Amino acid sequence: MILGALFDLGLDLTYFKNEIEKLDISDYDIKVKRVEKNNIAAKDVTISIDESKQPHRSYAHIKNLINQSNLDEEVKKISQNIFLKLAKAEGKIHNKSVENVHFHEVGAVDSIIDIVGSVIGIKKLEMRQVFCSPLPLGKGFVNCAHGLLPVPVPATVEILKNVPVYQTDRTQEMVTPTGAAIITTITDGFQDMPPMNIKKIGYGSGKTKSTFPTLLRVIVGDLEE
Repeated sequence: MILGALFDLGLDLTYFKNEIEKLDISDYDIKVKRVEKNNIAAKDVTISIDESKQPHRSYAHIKNLINQSNLDEEVKKISQNIFLKLAKAEGKIHNKSVENVHFHEVGAVDSIIDIVGSVIGIKKLEMRQVFCSPLPLGKGFVNCAHGLLPVPVPATVEILKNVPVYQTDRTQEMVTPTGAAIITTITDGFQDMPPMNIKKIGYGSGKTKSTFPTLLRVIVGDLEE
């Protein structure tokens, strides 16, 4: 959803793909299309992966992969911080050391593109400060690689310590561990929208089916003094 909103704000797909190609990953395809959710136009990002050709990737592997790339140094630093936060949470929940936290074959590529790609997009669009509203949480249960887990899943809750959240009655996962790790790393503050002159609005589409609009809205503008 973050990537979709960034593309809706004008992030160029060719530029994005060229940056992602600086990472030593392969056998994936990125497609961006315009969709409608509850009659609201948004951008949807699909990452197709050949699962049979994807190795297991630990946090240590991903850290080295990012570090050895030709990406911008700031992009590398922020991306590594996001992955470290995610690995610490997963490690604590599943009783593993940070370096030995493993990401599922497909999930690893998704996470790499989502995380590194979000940082690339924010830098390219010259977003100098990021503010986020309190995060809504769903309830119920969700099936994942670790089996049936409560919503929000344990890693999400761990990452969202000291972050303002609120409970909703929606029986679906509204904040994933990856999304939580990205937003808590890049955000300068969780608050109501500050006084600003709005310049652009982007909508990123999620994959969860819902009667509610499964969208992330990003508003870009100039802060008022």
